[in-house]
Amino acid sequence: MSSLSERPQQAVVGLPLPHESAALHVTGKALYTDDIVVRTRDVLHAWPVQSPHTHARITDLRVKPAYDVPGVVRVLTGDDVPGVNDAGVKHDEPLFPTEAMFHGHAICWVLGETLEAARLGAAAVEVEYEPLESLVTVREAIDAGSFQGTGRHLARGDVEDSLAKAAYVFEGEFEFAGQEHFYLETHASLALVDEGGQIFVQSSTQHPSETQEIVAHVLGVPSHEVTVQCLRMGGGFGGKEMQPHGFAAIAALGATLTGRPVRLRLNRTQDITMSGKRHGFHSEWRAGFDDDGHLVALDATLTADGGWSLDLSEPVLARAMCHVDNGYWIPNVRVDGRIAKTNKTSQTAFRGFGGPQGMLVVEEVLGRCAPLLGYDGIELRHRNLYRLNDTTPYGQPVRHADRLESCWSQVSDNGDVVRRQAEIERFNAEHPHRKRALAMTPVKFGISFNLTAFNQAGALVHVYKDGSVLINHGGTEMGQGLHTKMLQVAATTLGVPLARVRLAPTRTDKVPNTSATAASSGADLNGAAIKNACEQIRERLEQVAGGRLGISPRDVRFTEGIAHGLTFDGDSLRWEELVDVAYHQRVQLWAAGFYRTEGLHWDPNAMRGEPFKYFAYGVAAAEVEVDGFTGAYTLRRVDIVHDVGDSLSPLIDIGQIEGGFVQGTGWLTLEDLRWDESDGPNRGRLATQAASTYKLPSFSEMPSEFNVRLLEKAHEDGAVYGSKAVGEPPLMLAFSVREALRQAAAAFGPAGTSVELASPATPEAVYWALDQARSSLRAERLEPSGV
Repeated sequence: MSSLSERPQQAVVGLPLPHESAALHVTGKALYTDDIVVRTRDVLHAWPVQSPHTHARITDLRVKPAYDVPGVVRVLTGDDVPGVNDAGVKHDEPLFPTEAMFHGHAICWVLGETLEAARLGAAAVEVEYEPLESLVTVREAIDAGSFQGTGRHLARGDVEDSLAKAAYVFEGEFEFAGQEHFYLETHASLALVDEGGQIFVQSSTQHPSETQEIVAHVLGVPSHEVTVQCLRMGGGFGGKEMQPHGFAAIAALGATLTGRPVRLRLNRTQDITMSGKRHGFHSEWRAGFDDDGHLVALDATLTADGGWSLDLSEPVLARAMCHVDNGYWIPNVRVDGRIAKTNKTSQTAFRGFGGPQGMLVVEEVLGRCAPLLGYDGIELRHRNLYRLNDTTPYGQPVRHADRLESCWSQVSDNGDVVRRQAEIERFNAEHPHRKRALAMTPVKFGISFNLTAFNQAGALVHVYKDGSVLINHGGTEMGQGLHTKMLQVAATTLGVPLARVRLAPTRTDKVPNTSATAASSGADLNGAAIKNACEQIRERLEQVAGGRLGISPRDVRFTEGIAHGLTFDGDSLRWEELVDVAYHQRVQLWAAGFYRTEGLHWDPNAMRGEPFKYFAYGVAAAEVEVDGFTGAYTLRRVDIVHDVGDSLSPLIDIGQIEGGFVQGTGWLTLEDLRWDESDGPNRGRLATQAASTYKLPSFSEMPSEFNVRLLEKAHEDGAVYGSKAVGEPPLMLAFSVREALRQAAAAFGPAGTSVELASPATPEAVYWALDQARSSLRAERLEPSGV
C-alpha cells in the first residue's frame, strides 16, 4: 500500500459528513459571485448587444445612440481592447467579433448605472449586418465538409478481416443530442481595479487560473496583475470550465476603462443562448459478433458538433473515442473522429467530457443487436464485459476488471433481477397496452485529464499560533462537496478534529497555475496536494513533539488533536501546546504542497498509451413502464453499485451518484435542445431558451425505489487515502434507463424485434419506437450485411 493511499485507523476521512456549506445553502446565507455586488459601491452593470442572425458580417456598428440613454456610462467595443481581442485558448474566439457566428452572439457590451439602463442602451445600439450562409445541424456540416481542429484515428487489430469472418455483421447510423448545463447560478463576474492598478475578479469559474490568463491577455498585462477568486458556484457541470473567461474579461475591461467595479451576470435566456453545451454527436458504425454473442469488431466514425469555435472540442472528441468500448472487451476496433463546425454556440465540457457520447455508441450497438442475435440485453452485455488481463483499444491494461463483475453480480443479486424479469414477462403478457422492461448497463470510466500536464495540483496550508488551521487549494466548489473532502483530508493528515480546520476561497494569488476542477480529478489532485503540505508540517511537529516527550520523532502519532507515542500510556501534548512550542522554537508552521499524478503517458497523435490513473466502475439496473397510447413512461426502480474506492466522504459520494444518475437520465430521456432548422428569419435560433421549453428532470421523474450502494473492499492504491473519483462516472449509469425504454418499446412487437430509439428518448420518441414495433411496419430490423 502506498503512503498516499494508506489511511490511519482514527481518520476523519470516511465519515459520512454533510456538505460543509449545507446549512448556508438551505438558509440562503451562502454567498455567490453576484451576491457580492450589493456589498460593492458604485457598480456598473453590463448588457450584451446580441446578433439576431445566425451567421452575418457586421458592416456597421453605431454606438452613439446608446449614450443618449440616461444612465449609460460606456459602450465596450473591439477598439477598447488594449491587449488581444480573443477569449479562447485556441485564439479562435474574438471577444468582440466582426462576424456573428451564431444567433445571439454578443457583438458589444453596454455598461450602465443600472441593469435597466444598460439594457435600454444595448437596444439603442445600431448594427448593420450582411447575412451569410449558415450551417445549423451536424449533418449539414458533414455534407458541406465543414470541420475544425484535428481529426483523430484509434485502431487495434484487423477490423476488416474480423468483420469479414464474423458470424453476424450489423451496421447503423445514430445521431444524439447535446445537453444544456442549466446550473442554478448563471455566468457571473464582478471586477474592480485597486489604487495600484491591480485587477481583482470575482468569477463563477471552474478554472480560475485560465480565467486569470485570458483576462491578462485581453488587458495586455502580465498575470501577476490579475487575481481571480471563486467563492463557490451554484453548479458548473463543465459549463464553467472555459466559458467564464470571456465574461470575466468584459467585466475587467470595463472596470479598467471606467475605474469603477463592473458586474456582468447573464439572465437565464442570455446564458442559454450565449453559452456552450454538451456536444451532440453523429455516428456511423459496423459491428461484428461471433456465434456466442461476443463483439469481435467495431468500426465507427464519430462526428462531434463543435459549434462555431474549438473550445474543448478536441479533448472531448479524444475522450469519446477512448470510451467507445465502455466496459466491453472488443479485440478489433477502428474509430475515426472529427469535429464539425456549425453556427451554434461553441459547445464545451459537460460532466463526462465526451465519455458519455463515446459509450452511448457501443450501448446503442448492443441494444439494437441483442434481439437480432437472440439474446436478452442483460445477457449480451454480461458476456462481453472486460475480464482480468484485458486491455483497452488504446493499450491501457484494465486493472481491477473483476470489480466490474463484482458490481454486476451485486446489482443482479440485491436487485432480484432474475425474479423481476420473470414478473415483467408475466406483466407484459397480461397487458397489451402497457409494457415493462428491465435493463442493466456497466460503466468503466478513465480518471485523469487527457492532457498529461493538467494532472498536477497545489495547496497552501497555514497553522496559526493558536493551533487553528487554514487550507487553500486550487480546486473550486460547485456544490459537489470537494471542499468537504479537503477539510477531511487535512484533519486526517494532521490528526486534529475537523473543527480546527477552515478552508479559504479559491484564489490565484494563493495557489498559482492550477488546473480546472474537472475530469473528476478535483479530490485526487487537490487532496494529494493538501496531504503533501500537511505532511510537511506534521513532520516538523513530530521533531518538536519527540523532543518534548522524550521519544523518537518516528514514534510520534497525532490523534484527535493529541500528540502521543505509539501507546497511549505515556506523556502527551495537546495540539495547541505543541504548536505554541514549535512557534517559539521558530519552526515553520505553513507549507506549500504539490502533487503530480504518476504513471501517465499518452501520444495524442497515435492515440496510444496510458492516459488514465485508474478506471471507475459501476453498474445500474433500471426498470421502466411504458404507456402504449402516449409513449409516456415511469421509472419504477433503480439499483446501483458504484466503485468509489475507499470513500473520502460517503454521504457526499452517495449524493454525487444519485445526482449524476438523474442528470444522465435527463440527457438521455428528457432534455431536448431544439434549434430552428428552417430557412426562415429565425434560422439557427435556439427555441428551447427556458425551463418552460427545455424539460429538466424533477421529483416526478425520480424512481419510487432508488437503491445506491458503494462497492466494498475497493481500496485504490496510489490515490489519496485509497479513494476514487465520483463526479462524472455515475452519469453514465443512466444508460440503463434508455436501454430499458428501448426494450419496453420493442415488447409491443413480436419477439426478436429491434427498434431504433432517438436520443433523447422523450415520450414522443418512445411512442414512435413502440408504434413501429407494434405495427411491424417499420420495426427497423437490422439485417446482417455479411455472414
